[in-house]
Amino acid sequence: MKAKRRKVNNSVESTIDVKAVPAGTNLKGKSKLQFQRFTRLNRVLHILMIVSFISLALTGMTLKFSYTGWAVVLSHLLGGFESAGYIHRFFAVVMVSVFITHLVDLTRLKKREYASWKKLILSKDSMLFNKKDLQDIIGTLKWFLGFGKRPQYGRWTYWEKFDYFAVFWGIFVIGSTGITLWFPVLLTNILPGWAINVATIIHSDEALLATGFIFTIHFFNTHLRPEKFPMDIVIFSGRVPLEEFKIDRPAEYKELVEKGELEKYLVEPYPAIVIRSIKVFGWIALSIGFSIVVWIIYAMIFAYR
Repeated sequence: MKAKRRKVNNSVESTIDVKAVPAGTNLKGKSKLQFQRFTRLNRVLHILMIVSFISLALTGMTLKFSYTGWAVVLSHLLGGFESAGYIHRFFAVVMVSVFITHLVDLTRLKKREYASWKKLILSKDSMLFNKKDLQDIIGTLKWFLGFGKRPQYGRWTYWEKFDYFAVFWGIFVIGSTGITLWFPVLLTNILPGWAINVATIIHSDEALLATGFIFTIHFFNTHLRPEKFPMDIVIFSGRVPLEEFKIDRPAEYKELVEKGELEKYLVEPYPAIVIRSIKVFGWIALSIGFSIVVWIIYAMIFAYR
């Protein structure tokens, strides 16, 4: 039985390729099963990360480029520059809370499946860069230039790992300088006065770099690649059509089939109304992100001070 693919609401739904599913898999009444990639907690944390990051970018860039027309208009919509500052600090707390929750979840994962941090870090599904990532980078370059086939990507790709650790860097650098600027009187009891000026520069420029990266490179890698255009909703739904998963993560798919573990990750797709709601949220986030990039470019070229 051949796998069939059809376009429904701009997303690919696929029937199950019986030959690709391990023996013993019960397909009765499950003609459109999908692969579960992310847990509910993963998805909730990512949504909170998106909302908090966009809110921080909007309020932060409004304060950074307060002398531009668009920043003045946006500040009025937010209740003024002072209100923008309050909103900025609130969502900074939300983002740090998301980060801490993720670390707690990692600790639980270590206890549940790996017993030690060493085993977790060195496992095949670790987010740390390894030899295969280097091979995938080289293989991807060859594929782009037409000198080789598409690499057999596994659970995580090298660009996903880069994005993952960029959050750690951002929380440390932007977070620490943000706290310094939030409580300058308290921290200058410990730090010299010039540390506030340094914190201001680092916080502002690093935030600008993070905003530009997320709304260009990350957006392209996640949503604008030809095979994902115009939007990849897997981080919101947590599910991906089995045929798409087979093509997108061939190494992980092959390993699950060989181990006979594919069936336990197969789930029913969400109703169409849920997918439409997810796409509405996704399009709003994409639109705001691209708008911020345009505003930043305008400020840097035509009005920078």
